[in-house]
Amino acid sequence: MDLTNDIELQLFKTNGNDGASNLSHEQGTAEDDVDGAPYRIPNATERDMLLNVQTSSCNGEMVVHAAEAQSNLGNAYTPQKNSCVDRIKRELNEVVYQKVKVWMVIIFIFVLILAVIIISLVLCSVIHEDEDENFDSSLFKVPRSFNGSFQLPNLVFTEKLSTRSSDESQTLAAHLQEKLAGLYRSSPALGRYFSEAEISAFRNGSVIADYQLTFVMPEEQQDQLRNVTLSREMVYNVFRQFLYDQEQPDESGQMTLDDYIDPISLNMCLRH
Repeated sequence: MDLTNDIELQLFKTNGNDGASNLSHEQGTAEDDVDGAPYRIPNATERDMLLNVQTSSCNGEMVVHAAEAQSNLGNAYTPQKNSCVDRIKRELNEVVYQKVKVWMVIIFIFVLILAVIIISLVLCSVIHEDEDENFDSSLFKVPRSFNGSFQLPNLVFTEKLSTRSSDESQTLAAHLQEKLAGLYRSSPALGRYFSEAEISAFRNGSVIADYQLTFVMPEEQQDQLRNVTLSREMVYNVFRQFLYDQEQPDESGQMTLDDYIDPISLNMCLRH
């Protein structure tokens, strides 16, 4: 018992001395701070610094981990992409029959489709028939005639032109008749109905030519054709437009063609 009490007493003294020593040390430190001794960071500030260091360390570790994860993701994506390309190449190079591969079959199919389209377009253009070009001219029996006159300002009237049987008159008449016939036969609207053009006479006044135009039409569509297609206005306007499309005048404003017809001099009326 006495031995135990002595040990406890010694421990108590020791602890008491240590506490007093610590207390005196803290007081001395505080006094040193007051007297201008080196400043000592408080315990709370030291903890904050320790937390900042730990936070920075954690942030650095997080950045490193994020970079590593991104790098791993890129490395994982690249092999996956390459694997898809390789797989497509392998599938295209697979043999279908003997040395025939898949890519060859695909190209052949595209070429075949293109050839079918081209052949279809060619056949359609060849086989297609314009309904307006299919008509039976034997059904066109009803005549419709127009007569009128026009002036040839580049020609000089002679007595031979007034004689219908003279070579000069017949030559000029044949040329003008051919000109008028070509005009109306080439017309999309009037070509099928045109029959003939005739120059009946030449008169003085430079040279004035009297002409006659004859068209034929089917009996079933007489009224419509008379009022629209073969009306005086339609036949006259086709003729006049042709005259305005003739060779342009030279620098002096004159036409150099001998068979030039003055558009202003054109007259036309329906022959009953």
